[in-house]
Amino acid sequence: MVTTPLLLRELIDKGVIPKNPVLVTKLAILVGFLAIFGAGFNIFGRWYSARIGEGLIYDLRSQVFAHIQRQSIAFFTRTQTGALISRINSDVMGAQQAFTGTLSGVVSNVVSLILVVTTMLVLSWQITVVSLLLLPFFLLPTKWVGKRIQGLTRDAFNLNATMSSTMTERFNVSGALLVSLYGKPSQEESFFRSRARKLLYGLYGPLTALSNVRIDVMTSLVSFERVFEVLDLQPMIVDKAAAKQFTDRSATIDFVDVAFTYPKAEEISLASLESAAKPETVESGEVLKGVSFHAPAGTLTAIVGPSGAGKTTISALVPRLYDVTRGSIQINGEDIRNFAVQSLRDSIGVVMQDAHLFHETIAENLRYAKEDATFEEMKAACESARIWTLIDSLPNGLDTMVGERGHRLSGGEKQRLAIARLLLKAPAVVILDEATAHLDSENEALVHEALRVALQGRTSIVIAHRLSTVMEADQILVLDNGLIVERGRHDELVNAKGLYAELYARQDLSGSA
Repeated sequence: MVTTPLLLRELIDKGVIPKNPVLVTKLAILVGFLAIFGAGFNIFGRWYSARIGEGLIYDLRSQVFAHIQRQSIAFFTRTQTGALISRINSDVMGAQQAFTGTLSGVVSNVVSLILVVTTMLVLSWQITVVSLLLLPFFLLPTKWVGKRIQGLTRDAFNLNATMSSTMTERFNVSGALLVSLYGKPSQEESFFRSRARKLLYGLYGPLTALSNVRIDVMTSLVSFERVFEVLDLQPMIVDKAAAKQFTDRSATIDFVDVAFTYPKAEEISLASLESAAKPETVESGEVLKGVSFHAPAGTLTAIVGPSGAGKTTISALVPRLYDVTRGSIQINGEDIRNFAVQSLRDSIGVVMQDAHLFHETIAENLRYAKEDATFEEMKAACESARIWTLIDSLPNGLDTMVGERGHRLSGGEKQRLAIARLLLKAPAVVILDEATAHLDSENEALVHEALRVALQGRTSIVIAHRLSTVMEADQILVLDNGLIVERGRHDELVNAKGLYAELYARQDLSGSA
């Protein structure tokens, strides 16, 4: 930047004007050589900075992904998927610019500044001093503009995250089905256009007016801020310093005076990851209010009760998706908080009301429970789950794609595949949360056959709405308003003529029991 103008000065003053062809030729060759050297140096610099930037992307994305995976389930109940994806993609890419473009630009500019100032001082220190005195008049407006652009950039990233959330919700199978049944294409297009318009008008208008200002540094700072905002959010469920590994193949479960209140929004999430984040106006209050029960190893404990009684909360506390507010949950006499979370969850198998399957093959969904499962092991698990006959009839067998959330399979087929996945995991504890709630009678019968195998010899907690599914349980706990109001076997509870008898009679009268 400095050498070339000085050589050109020499070329004109001592070569062209005095008509010295030899000097002109030498200086012209030297200028050409410096241009080639500069171009090569720039290419090397760009390659090296790009290599650093790609490494940064890999490390940051891996760290953010792993950190998000460690968050509690409460975090995901409030956070929008599209907003999280935006952090991993757009914001990490923005942070990369600090190294590939901004950092290299800053370094080269600093070097150039030093060389230029040095050269100017040698040529004329008086002009140099005057120039430096005028510098603040240029820097102060730039500082103000930089802050303004930083705010605009943050708004733009938030709007991009909102658009990502909109697309994520509309483009999955369930969202597309809802739009098809209830939505109107014109309204959906208008809704998306309104969000896209905010991005265009909110950012690009001001940036166009300020197009001569360097904004790379401010943009990169915003990206870093948004990435580290996620990394700084500590998971709600963490291991103790000296956590034990749970390796027992049988488990006795005890709830000891367990109380639980769902955490507040600010304890589990970030407002910037919620498109409609507002202060909570209603707190959950105590969902469980001193629950105690004993579930011996290898027995089946059923939990029934009206909606909102706290049944599903109990199923979430055993694998430590949440931690109790008061009291303790013990396995084989040890508080579950003393065990490493991963080892505890490795020993627990769960089948939910709506079994989730990834948009992968049947085999890959099964291997999610046991990554080294052989063909024979998967076949045996599927036979026990009463799903192998169907799989064997498919053209691609275990390599059949199940579709997003398993939408290519029926509800009963998804549940039986989920049970097969549970059998591959071979857990000590099984939790079923309304696993047959929405199945027809034929599929329910098949799932019950599969469950008899899955529950055999394992400590089981079954959350049930249909009382006909828990009549053979070793004990039935009747939960109401966060308290166990009745406990016993089916016949005992029916004869007691309490809440259980009322619920049973109601279902019996409707013909659903």
